[in-house]
Amino acid sequence: MPEDHYVTRWDEFHVLPGVAAALRRLNNAGLRVVVVTNQRGIARGLYTIADVEAIHQAFQQTLASEGARIDAFFICPHDRNQCNCRKPLPGLFQQAVARFPSITPATSVMIGDSLSDIEFGNRLGMATIFITGVPDPRNDQRRKSENSRAAALANWQFPSFEKAVDALLTHKVPAGSQPTLKTE
Repeated sequence: MPEDHYVTRWDEFHVLPGVAAALRRLNNAGLRVVVVTNQRGIARGLYTIADVEAIHQAFQQTLASEGARIDAFFICPHDRNQCNCRKPLPGLFQQAVARFPSITPATSVMIGDSLSDIEFGNRLGMATIFITGVPDPRNDQRRKSENSRAAALANWQFPSFEKAVDALLTHKVPAGSQPTLKTE
């Protein structure tokens, strides 16, 4: 969404091509899939936690129809500088560990399409993958600069979530490793 615009309803949410199939492959491989998401629009009064949960539930139903699932969603409903759970801070990871104690940074991979996603993973010592091919309707200079920084910080880059999952499942991206080369 453009800057200061938010997905507030399911009909505004779009699942990118290949995502459900890639999630199904992760599920079938026995890997836990957790989403950590900043939802600043809640703090701004644009929508509620219940609205976000309804979107997540509809997403889960869509995924289930394709044999896939997300194991858990962790949401930061705060504005900037109000908490320790807004990415890139570690609070959402701590929430995930409280629910799933076997999760560790060394065995986790952060896949994201924003600078805050990559900074989050790096701060925790996770392997990080930056998705470069997500459509960006903002197309502004700030976003381009953030994307360049994210690409430079990430351990790997792929044009899609599907390609990132391909690399994970073929062990070209081992969890906990810190390579020096980026893969496109």
